[in-house]
Amino acid sequence: MDAPLAVRARGITKCFGDVVALDGIDFDVAPGHIHGLVGPNGAGKTTLLGLLLSLAVADEGSLEILGAPVGRNLGGVAGFVDGPGLYPSLTARQNLAALMGLHGRDRKTPKIDGVLGEVGLTDVADDRVRGFSLGMRQRLGLAAALLTEPRLLVLDEPANGLDPAGKKHVHGVLDRLAAEGTTVVLSSHRMDDLEALCSEVTILATGRVVFTGPLGKLSAENGELDHRLRTSDPGKARALVAAAPGVRVADPEADVFVVRALTPALDELVLRLAKDGIAVRELAPVVSPLEAAFLALTEQPEAGR
Repeated sequence: MDAPLAVRARGITKCFGDVVALDGIDFDVAPGHIHGLVGPNGAGKTTLLGLLLSLAVADEGSLEILGAPVGRNLGGVAGFVDGPGLYPSLTARQNLAALMGLHGRDRKTPKIDGVLGEVGLTDVADDRVRGFSLGMRQRLGLAAALLTEPRLLVLDEPANGLDPAGKKHVHGVLDRLAAEGTTVVLSSHRMDDLEALCSEVTILATGRVVFTGPLGKLSAENGELDHRLRTSDPGKARALVAAAPGVRVADPEADVFVVRALTPALDELVLRLAKDGIAVRELAPVVSPLEAAFLALTEQPEAGR
């Protein structure tokens, strides 16, 4: 028998006064996946994450988490919205010990040292949190969530303020959790983070779902994309590209130029270049498929149009 969805939302509506934050959305997350939530400011991402963490209640619709209606079973869910709640006057270790106490667990458990090490904060475990950078606070918030061994982890901008090494560290933690069966729902404005981590994404705009599904499907539906093309023989490549079917070229006089095409046409172009002995040294999207789709699906028409 198939495992229940980690999240199943149907017709979820949430209003704050006259403001409709979520407008009848459907939202599914499969167990053991990292699911990205993306949208412009005010799209409803924070509201949806708050519902998943039982910080708010929907006005309409049904929401099931880990196979049970929300509110029936709060166990197995952890995370943070708008940054983790921490005690600045306490150390990192003391913050986690206080959390363990709230959950009725032994504050001296070795698990505290384990999660601090997992998020790369062992060296600052006894430093007061008031001196932590934004990235260090985000990592401590992740450590706090890991203490409860959640089956659903909900994170709001977990890579916010992280340097490249810290981001790589956090990505590794989330990848491991998903591989072990934990479901992760995260929001981010960093398209590169979402593309590196997520198997599926949901794009929100003005409180509605405008896309949900695998990243591969999003790329396939996105149409033509601009790609930077750099080769071992720009002159010869320029002539070949100009004659390639389904390919348009910008900056044709440059050594590194931009081509626009659907994926099949790009594949055929690469094969033709290789056949003519031209090495492709770079073929990369100018804008990532996720970012291009995000802009296309959430762009608002200008007033007066």
